[in-house]
Amino acid sequence: MERKSSVARKTAETDIELQLNLDGSGKNEIKTGVPFLDHMLTLFSVHGFLDLSVKAEGDTAVDDHHTVEDIGICLGQAIASALADKGGIARYGSSYLPMDESLVRVVVDISNRPFLHYGAVVTEQKLGTFDTALAKEFFRAVCQHGGLTLHIDVLHGENGHHIIEAIFKAFGRAMHLATTGLKIQGALSSKGCL
Repeated sequence: MERKSSVARKTAETDIELQLNLDGSGKNEIKTGVPFLDHMLTLFSVHGFLDLSVKAEGDTAVDDHHTVEDIGICLGQAIASALADKGGIARYGSSYLPMDESLVRVVVDISNRPFLHYGAVVTEQKLGTFDTALAKEFFRAVCQHGGLTLHIDVLHGENGHHIIEAIFKAFGRAMHLATTGLKIQGALSSKGCL
């Protein structure tokens, strides 16, 4: 069964179309109007071995908040849709990932219980024009709408770009591991469902 999904979201603030293939090869076409987010989502796609297409227009003249958060909503919805009943997957995934002086740990449980722990202190308020606080808002939206329990911790790090880049790469790798197929029927849960 193909694990693909498409999500469209149109509000007074944003207009987003997103396509996701969990069984891809890292192909991506990403145009969000937020250049730093384009870079991060490209890394997520490549290092998660998933195909991702995102086209977004938002009220970036105000700031990037609505666009970043709404793309997180769409990605979470796409993950949930592509996994359907979450049957036959490993469910858990983790990645330790270095980026020069930075080292991050990302651990995910595709649990249908949304929770985000975000232990990532970035001293720079801006990276280019990107507000670094929006990375947390992005992941919160992904968790809420994807049914993910996600723990993100920075073990070492000084450069904000390196820290956030390592997080997105590690998130991709952890999701790849968590969505890997197992030789089981149904969801990996003693309850029989997630």
